[in-house]
Amino acid sequence: MLNWPGQPYPLGATFNGSGTNFALFSEVAERVELCLFDDDGNETRVEVTQTTAHVWHTYLPDVQPGQRYGYRVHGPYDPANGHRCNPSKLLLDPYAKAIDGEVSADPALYSYTSTEDGVLDDAEHLNTDDSAAATMKSVVVNPFFDWGHDRPPAHEYHELVIYEAHVRGLTMTHPAVPEHLRGTYAALGHPAIVGYLKDLGVTAIELMPVHQFVNDTHLQDRGLSNYWGYNTIGFLAPHGAYAAGGTRGQQVQEFKAMVKTLHEADIEVILDVVYNHTAEGNHMGPTLSFRGIDNRAYYRLVDEDLAHYFDTTGTGNSLLMRSPHVLQLIMDSLRYWVTEMHVDGFRFDLAATLARQFHEVDRLSAFFDIVQQDPVISQVKLIAEPWDLGSGGYQVGGFPPLWTEWNGRYRDTVRDFWRGEPATLPELASRLTGSSDLYEGGGRTPSASINFVTAHDGFTLRDLVVYEEKRNEANGEDNRDGESHNRSWNCGVEGPTDDPQVNTLRARQQRNMLATLLLSQGVPMIAHGDEIGRTQGGNNNGYCQDNPTTWMDWDLDDDNRELLAFTQHLIRLRHDHPVLRRSRFFTGAPTQEGGLPDVAWFDPSGEVMDSAAWDAEFARTLMVFLNGEAITEPDVYGERIVDDSFLVLFNGHHEDVDFTVPASTYGERWSMVACTDPEVPVDDADGILTAGEKISVTARSVLVLGRPPLEPVAPPVTEVR
Repeated sequence: MLNWPGQPYPLGATFNGSGTNFALFSEVAERVELCLFDDDGNETRVEVTQTTAHVWHTYLPDVQPGQRYGYRVHGPYDPANGHRCNPSKLLLDPYAKAIDGEVSADPALYSYTSTEDGVLDDAEHLNTDDSAAATMKSVVVNPFFDWGHDRPPAHEYHELVIYEAHVRGLTMTHPAVPEHLRGTYAALGHPAIVGYLKDLGVTAIELMPVHQFVNDTHLQDRGLSNYWGYNTIGFLAPHGAYAAGGTRGQQVQEFKAMVKTLHEADIEVILDVVYNHTAEGNHMGPTLSFRGIDNRAYYRLVDEDLAHYFDTTGTGNSLLMRSPHVLQLIMDSLRYWVTEMHVDGFRFDLAATLARQFHEVDRLSAFFDIVQQDPVISQVKLIAEPWDLGSGGYQVGGFPPLWTEWNGRYRDTVRDFWRGEPATLPELASRLTGSSDLYEGGGRTPSASINFVTAHDGFTLRDLVVYEEKRNEANGEDNRDGESHNRSWNCGVEGPTDDPQVNTLRARQQRNMLATLLLSQGVPMIAHGDEIGRTQGGNNNGYCQDNPTTWMDWDLDDDNRELLAFTQHLIRLRHDHPVLRRSRFFTGAPTQEGGLPDVAWFDPSGEVMDSAAWDAEFARTLMVFLNGEAITEPDVYGERIVDDSFLVLFNGHHEDVDFTVPASTYGERWSMVACTDPEVPVDDADGILTAGEKISVTARSVLVLGRPPLEPVAPPVTEVR
């Protein structure tokens, strides 16, 4: 086989239309073999002799797309000093753009031997069994794809409604999707799924991990699987099991086709990415890639014990964020997904770990510096899960200005208010208005707050109102896994019931939390299926349940359809009214001389809230005025925005409460535009209220009143000199 010197850049396997260049970084390697596999699994080894700045490279003019390959790295195996090279282990290319096969439960994957006395982790007990038959293979891909006129939707943050979804969970049972496509990228791009998302009104889909991940063998032993996918092994490769047509590069083409179709529907694609750890686990884990290539360059090790990993993720290892090679890998991966796969943004799992150059979380760490100056990554959506499991890891509100964050305090506050916790009004007001207490001081906007009530991790929205105790027995851990403090309320009965009053309340509570979410400033995120009452039967940790427990059930009953219609109505209301999705924080003051404030708060009597009302420990009611004529930000053409104004009435009390419409200065006539109690008429003549009029608001419900702009007030004239 012809073997030319090749180039050290780009890293990975790069097909140029004729042959393929291979480049692998390893500072500790003494020798590197490139291993090629045919369809029968026969292996051909090619000696890589060229090195440039610790990059081993070669060009093979005969290698075409679809070729499977891996590496064997010869070098020190000295765990006490952090080195774990073992040429008997076939290694995945860290820059592989596609990966074929699966990892099996084979002892050959491990670099140590095990005895009756326990595990021996030293050079004397090196496991030299060949792992090639038990592991995955990297694949050379064809980079060429007809994108046509594809362009990113490029929605502003405040225009987003994010839909968190799982490739399989969303599509596995949809009756209009052909069975052979279900659970794949092709299914996500199917007209039935795209049409559903479009009708729902979402403008971005946030996909749970689609980087190539490993199906943990300990889960397979229990008849389970890694459903969520937070166990990455290939940061540039789309997960092969989500491809309908094969895993020899077809997954790349199918993913691109899915993105192109979603873009045509004006829906952005955001990826949930896991750059904080890999699937190789702790020192007892398998040798699949990074560990055998250059362990010390890729992983954080315990300073005083280099045989062990410093873990802030709860997975056994953490990537070494102060290593230039780790930073290069992450940035190259991010750029690849934007420039080659056309995705629109990223949600970073356990993002606080990315800020740990040493032991503390540092918002000025090298990773954030690099992102800030990168001309590609700095221009896409960046969403942080602003915590990890290490000391000082809870960093809500602590990320730099380019970043948005999953607002965990929003989730907790909304849940607490609707389950009747005391003293929640001041906190609720902050969350409704964009969490300025968390974000304004850093020069950020309400869009920095990604608001959510539920996500993949925890109860679904329906389970949040049905269960107070988790039901995770099916996970095989004796119900020990998953969060025990869920801030949930079962409405008086634990689990499903035939009691019509309880079920009516549960339906209203789901609407209450969806309404709160979609009427709040910031960016709303809906977990897939919450809009149709998806349940996991009380399992709040579905990470290993790739079955109907976690899949959406598309067989909707009347209650599901009503909840879906309500959600669509609220999303449409949000899209239609800029005052519900401002790009700047409220000030509480008028924007025009003699005008009304941009936001005002009232008690049920229609009087402006005073400190006593705010501080009342058991207060459960709140009315907020949102002034559509006090929006200070212009539209995209620089024109002043004038919108309808709204009164949003929150009754968290267990009984109906009479609210009085505020004085006529805020508006003479108001119409009902939404209510979480389906018995209340909206959008008809009976739904008109006048200033000073009383209305009974149903126990535990939200009522939205709206009015058109008052007589327009001319904007102040600025003299140009």
